[in-house]
Amino acid sequence: MKVISYGGGVQSTALLVLAAQREIDFSTFLFANVGDDSEHPATLAYIREIAVPYASGAGLDIHELKRHRRDGTTETLMERLNRPATRSIPIPVRMANGAPGRRNCTADFKIKVIGRWLRDHGATSAHPAVVGIGISLDEIHRANRRRSEAYEEVDYPLLDLGLRRSDCERIIIAAGLPVPPKSSCFFCPFRTVDAWRHQRRHEPELFTVSVRLEETINERRATLGRDAVYLTRYGIPLTQAIPDTSPNDGSVDDDEGACDSGWCMT
Repeated sequence: MKVISYGGGVQSTALLVLAAQREIDFSTFLFANVGDDSEHPATLAYIREIAVPYASGAGLDIHELKRHRRDGTTETLMERLNRPATRSIPIPVRMANGAPGRRNCTADFKIKVIGRWLRDHGATSAHPAVVGIGISLDEIHRANRRRSEAYEEVDYPLLDLGLRRSDCERIIIAAGLPVPPKSSCFFCPFRTVDAWRHQRRHEPELFTVSVRLEETINERRATLGRDAVYLTRYGIPLTQAIPDTSPNDGSVDDDEGACDSGWCMT
């Protein structure tokens, strides 16, 4: 069994094109959707309106997967974060000093969801599935952080081909597809400052939800006697960290939050 962990961003979409062109030997793509209320709407639109029809025309399959509770119902990341009884925070919220907290969202809503699909379709430790991850040459350091599960063998087709993100964009454009937006949850604490500014200016409805999420998390933490946490590294509430008139100060942020490769990095 060979699958691509598909994130809907540049690198994993380049893998989709390469598979369609039979440059790589993969025909199954798995998109672990953390929730329509959690994934960025632009990513969902790209996958459903562009990637899925393209894959179908090329004889490839994109399976959209969701996390299921033990009773069979689905659970989204946003629902988990807003659950009143939740004591831990699965996203890497920033502490007062700017350091990120634990990032369990990757394991619970991406890795385990894909892993369950693999096991349901026959993957075992004796017969593991090959899982292709869209990490490109310019972010090779991320490959070293990816631990293989017992039922899988991780493969990096873009590294094998020596391709960088710019090469991936070229491949997508040459195939006649638009370059997808960076994929991540719209409230991810690893989003860059510029991404937050863009959200406040151009996606105010998403910014409002992000602000309310931060407030909800801190209201719950206050009842537990815990310090406040934040969605940016500045150690202040989102509305103060990203004022609606904030200038572009020319700062450069590492784009840690993108899930373009198909697998969030821990």
